[in-house]
This record gives sequence, structure tokens and C-alpha cells, in this order.
Amino acid sequence: MHPAPRLLRHAIAVATTALLATAVGCAPQPEEKASASPSGAACARGELATRTAGKLTIATDEPAYAPWFKDDKPANGEGYESAVAYAVAKRLGYAEDAVVWQSVPFNKAFAPGEKTFDFDINQVSISDERKKAVDFSSGYYDVRQAVLALRGGKAADATTIAKLRQLRLGAQVGTTSLDYLTDVVKPKRQPAVYAKNDQAKSALKNGQVDAIVADLPTAFYITAAEVTNATIVGQFANQGDTPEQFGLVLDKGSALTSCVTDAVDALRGDGTLAKIEKRWLSDAVDVPVVK
Repeated sequence: MHPAPRLLRHAIAVATTALLATAVGCAPQPEEKASASPSGAACARGELATRTAGKLTIATDEPAYAPWFKDDKPANGEGYESAVAYAVAKRLGYAEDAVVWQSVPFNKAFAPGEKTFDFDINQVSISDERKKAVDFSSGYYDVRQAVLALRGGKAADATTIAKLRQLRLGAQVGTTSLDYLTDVVKPKRQPAVYAKNDQAKSALKNGQVDAIVADLPTAFYITAAEVTNATIVGQFANQGDTPEQFGLVLDKGSALTSCVTDAVDALRGDGTLAKIEKRWLSDAVDVPVVK
């Protein structure tokens, strides 16, 4: 997740600007309550069977990183995922003051077991394996994984999988970033695994690893604002015919899943997701593909 000059300028703007105050919160409803609602609609606006009546509980990890959130404050409506969360909430009929944020660690969000939230938004890639334990909405962002390295370091010109395979690599635990290392790169040395992305960034900065893998928007932000002597070496091509997508995470069998999916689909269809992406993420991708 490295930027051409225009991407770097955009990423810096993301890191220093705040302005998408947006919107309104909403959440989905189960079929039982739907049939009893005054409108009789399956997803009656503002009348979904949420964990707390009249409220929509949305979870994300702590800290909440840019460019997905701004200033580690999910409730401020700024950053791509905060803006998407409030747009979904609005579409479902919940006002901004009806949205309640909750902190849930990344791995716990899609682990088996009953959830304490209505949906989680935290760069969780949709996968068949994760679907065994949780429900997903349709994808709200198409993502690629990227390789970051220090300028002038061993991995700075590692634009092929063959070169990457020889290096010390790392990624956050439980992520598709790590999956790409283990399944695609298959490095000769066991990849370093970190509980948080911050730890992976520190390891890169301190020379403990030659390169790390993260999603592309996060890579733009890291190289523009956090590890400014790092560069994006390249991005991985999608594996298979379907692009990797981030989805909202819901309890397995949640009655809200179809309503939340309908909301995401509507936001994609009317161009709202594209507008939010243009504001908070890079709107051009000029990064070589690692082959």
C-alpha cells in the first residue's frame, strides 16, 4: 500500500485536512420486527432490531487509523470509514446522534461468537473463511495490498515476488496483508507478525524488517505522513476473478445483514461511495504491480 507525486500530494492532504462532516446514522432491522412495523417494510427506516432500540452501535478498532478515520475519533464523521458508516446509518434512517461507537479489536470483530455491535467497520476483507463465523455486507471498498520499504533499503527495488521472497517481511496479524505474504510471496524466512499496524511501521522504521505489507490507502498515508523516508515499492494484483473488498461485519445470521447490504449497494449505486473515496482516499493509483 508508493505514491506518484500526485498521490503523495493527495495523501498529505488527507493527513492534514478535515472536512467531511457528514451525515446521519442508521441501522438495519430483522424480519420479525419488520413485519410488525407500521410500514410493513422489511427494512423500515429507523425501526430496525438493533442491539439498543433506536440506536445503531458501530464498532471499530482502537486506535482508529488515518485515512480511514481522522484524529483517532470515529464519531467525528471524518475519514473514509467514518464517513461511510454515517452514510450507511443515514440510509437506514438513524440520525447522527443515534449512532453509538464501540471499540472492538480487529481480530475479535470477525471471530466466532455473538457480537456486541450492530456492524463493525475496520478494513475487514470479505472472505469465505471469515463468512463461516460472521456475516458481511456487500463490499464498500475495492482494495489492493502494497509493499512498503525504506528508500535506499534492501527492498526499495524489490518489484518482483522473487526478490521479495529473499527479504525480511512483516504484516499485521489476521489481515489479508499477511495472507499475501504467506500465500503469494512465500518468503524464505517466516514473516514477522504484529498485533497492530503501528508495530509493523515501527519495525520498518527501525530496520527490523526490510518491507511490510499493508492496504494501498494506508500505504499512501504511512509514506506521506508517518514514515516519510519510506516508499511504496508496488502493489499486488488481485488473486482470482473477484477483487478484494472491505465489508461491514455483522453477527452470523443477523437480521440486519440484508438491510445493511441494501444500504451499501444504494450508496454505491448513487455515487456516494465514490464521492467519499475521492475526498478521503487517493483517486488515482499509479503504483507498479509486483509480479
